[in-house]
Amino acid sequence: MNLDQCINFLLTGAQHRVFQEMKKELEQYDLTPIQYGVLKCIWQLDLHVPKEIADYLGVENSTISGILDRMEKKDLIERKIDKDDRRFIYVDLTKVSRDLEAPVNKTVEEVNHTVLKDFSEKEATELRKMLRKLIDLD
Repeated sequence: MNLDQCINFLLTGAQHRVFQEMKKELEQYDLTPIQYGVLKCIWQLDLHVPKEIADYLGVENSTISGILDRMEKKDLIERKIDKDDRRFIYVDLTKVSRDLEAPVNKTVEEVNHTVLKDFSEKEATELRKMLRKLIDLD
C-alpha cells in the first residue's frame, strides 16, 4: 500500500492541519485546542466531572488533570471539592470563560469554514458523518 492510501497517514495529516489552524486562531484567547475542548464540554454538554470530560475528549485522567491545572491558573475554570466526599471534584466555569463562549465559538466556526472551504456542503456533511462513524459517535 502506498503511504497516501494509508488511513493513519491521511488522518494524521488532516488532523495536524486542522490542529495548527485551530491553535493559531485560539491563541488570541490564550487557549489551546484541548482547553477549548474542555470548555466546550462544559458549555455545551454540561459535563463538570473531570473523568467525564476526559472520557468525552478521549484523553487519560492524568492528562486532564494537568490541563485543568493550567486552565485554573488562567482563571478559566475553578475546581470545587465536595465537602462530604473530598475525592469528588466538580469543574465549573469562571466569568472569564463564560465571557469567552460566544467569541470562541464564532472563531471555531470560522476555522471549520476555512479548513472545509474546498469542499461542497454535501462533501463537508459527508466527511463529518464519516469521521463521527469512525470515532463511533453516531
